[in-house]
Amino acid sequence: MNFTLKLRLGLLLLGNSILSLVHAGGNKPPVQKGKKVSLPSFLSFCLLPSAFCLLALVPSLATEPIAQSIPSLKPTQPAAREQLKQGIALIQQGKLPQAIAAFRQAAQLDPQLAAAHYNLGLALRQIGELQQAVDAFYSAIQTDPQFALAFANLGAALFEGNNLPQARAYLTKALELDPNLGVAHYNYGLIVAQSGELEPAIASFKNAVRLSPNAPEPAYHLGRIYLQQENIEEAKKAFEQAIKISPRYPEAHYNLGSILFYQEELDAALEAFRQAALANSNYANAYYGAGLVFLRQNRFSDAQQVLQYARDLYQLQGNSQWVANAEELLERARNPYPQ
Repeated sequence: MNFTLKLRLGLLLLGNSILSLVHAGGNKPPVQKGKKVSLPSFLSFCLLPSAFCLLALVPSLATEPIAQSIPSLKPTQPAAREQLKQGIALIQQGKLPQAIAAFRQAAQLDPQLAAAHYNLGLALRQIGELQQAVDAFYSAIQTDPQFALAFANLGAALFEGNNLPQARAYLTKALELDPNLGVAHYNYGLIVAQSGELEPAIASFKNAVRLSPNAPEPAYHLGRIYLQQENIEEAKKAFEQAIKISPRYPEAHYNLGSILFYQEELDAALEAFRQAALANSNYANAYYGAGLVFLRQNRFSDAQQVLQYARDLYQLQGNSQWVANAEELLERARNPYPQ
């Protein structure tokens, strides 16, 4: 049996299509109205790739900042920059609604202040207002057509909205503007991976790993691609690299545990699943994986305990397929020696 089908190896890149986006001409790329946006947690890297920026300097995941030209100041521009500064301070204080108001005010006072639009987009993304975030990032690139990081964020937001063609186009532009922008390579890798283009995805994730060495997600997704190719040893190395960067990365621990289980390293697999559960106590897959190990070790009472917990978590998540899978294993644990 194909290894990637034998075990549930982490989370899918995206669930069912959430939004249907279209883009025409010079209009802002819209998000379909009336739908709640669901945000997979592990995509936080691609959607929030940098700190909020102040004034003309925009820090990126690459090594070089992006400088924006500053025209002669108009009477409202000093006030706009003061609002931008206040917005940054409010973000640091965890006051997101007030920060959004400050960024909006900054953009109204100086519509040419790209950093105001960009920061507004990041803040709106954090509260799940995807369409408004897309609009803000679009305003940023209209204001500054050389703003590579804004192109990257716009592409990431469109990718989240399942608008792969436009996401790909904006990320391609981001990489044209800044070939060393790690977050753009990462997001581009997600897109081509979802399209089944595995070799380009590997190249993109490798670039992201090189350019963004402190981000664990590129290594994790590189491991996922290697699993699809059944390149188990390279996948193992990639997951270990992600864990080295971020020791509390439950999906990486789980996938590593799945590989170790496949390789019959049961104690090591159990420890990996334990680390996944420690990183996220509500991560049902970790308990499911531990149940598989206990069954293999004939520790049927332990298997029942963790599989019941996994089943209950799957039920809370509304995941009926994996409720059924956990129930099947539970029955094996209860009746290990059927007549």
